[in-house]
Amino acid sequence: MEIFEKLGLALGLGLLIGLQRERMQNPLAGIRTFPLITLLGAVCALLGDWAFAAGLAGVGGLVIAGYLAEARRGAEDRGLTTEVAILLMFAVGGYLMRGQTTVGVAVGGACALLLHWKRAMHGFARTIGEGDVTAIMRFALITLVILQVLPNEAYDPYKVLNPHSIWLRVVFVVGMNLGAYALYRALGSRGGAFLAGALGGFISSTATTVTQARAKGAPDLAAIVIQLASTVVFVRVLAEVAVVAPSRFARMAPPIALVGVAFLAGSLLVWRRVRANATEAQPPSNPAELKPALVFAAAYAVVLLATAAANEHFGGRGVYVVAMFSGLTDMDAITLSTSRLAQDGRLSPDTAWRVILVGMLSNLAFKAAIVGILGSRALLTRILLLFGLAGFGATALVLALWP
Repeated sequence: MEIFEKLGLALGLGLLIGLQRERMQNPLAGIRTFPLITLLGAVCALLGDWAFAAGLAGVGGLVIAGYLAEARRGAEDRGLTTEVAILLMFAVGGYLMRGQTTVGVAVGGACALLLHWKRAMHGFARTIGEGDVTAIMRFALITLVILQVLPNEAYDPYKVLNPHSIWLRVVFVVGMNLGAYALYRALGSRGGAFLAGALGGFISSTATTVTQARAKGAPDLAAIVIQLASTVVFVRVLAEVAVVAPSRFARMAPPIALVGVAFLAGSLLVWRRVRANATEAQPPSNPAELKPALVFAAAYAVVLLATAAANEHFGGRGVYVVAMFSGLTDMDAITLSTSRLAQDGRLSPDTAWRVILVGMLSNLAFKAAIVGILGSRALLTRILLLFGLAGFGATALVLALWP
């Protein structure tokens, strides 16, 4: 019975690919040929390795013959997409018989999506600039190359400086930044100030604050962008806690989310005043640079080591001091390091979320100082009011009253 189920899956995946190729009017293979190819791969795999190898060679020969025939007829589109899809689906049919069914179905489904998204993918490739391509390549370097060669072993007395683990956090942070940047590039300036603030919080709320303070534009508009960016930081922090400390998330998330809701309320109040004129958004810089990734890795390692050492020798008070300094310019390092210690059981969840909020207060104070130095007095007044009520006020209440 299990064999018939797998043959049914092979038939279904072949029909799916064949339907897509038929709609594209591909002369080489369509809605009948692809199911036959996938079933052939499945049956060959049942017969044995020799049969599968012979079947693959035969299908490969037919693919070559079909490609040459199309070339002689002078076909305009002489790409290899359908030919590669034929070979892949033969292999998928065989793998369904021998390997894990979910993997085979996932590969077949991914093949269908890649074929179906031809226009969208080609359009995306044509619209992105050289700098964006470079960013994607650098992210691939960060993710696929560097992460794979780093040793997965701790080298310090506190057993926290694991190069592979540290760089994995770098991949996570850069990935979030790049995703927000890609969304901004896709939407352009259509989202206005709301988009600039929301995505600025995912990319870098501190950099967004610097940009808006230097712009010397309308203070209400700049204030809402900075406030929104600072609000989204809470979403980013919660995402990092969920990934790094999943078993502690239920204990750590509620008080952080409560302060975030207070920030959101302040953002919505200001947004109602300025949304009619909030049309211009300052473009963010590309976040997938290798140098900032290395700087963040070093900063994260230092904060992680300092947090572990402070907790070991001075208890919770020492960790709060580290949070005050590390939270000045960036929340990622203190959030990730604290969450990791909480996940490992070396820091209580109640202390961990309080440390994160202390780092958040330090970060808000630093951004307010940036506005005071680079921005206008009117912008500083609005930021102090917003940060004072939504930030320091709400955080102080949560720290004092949360059980």
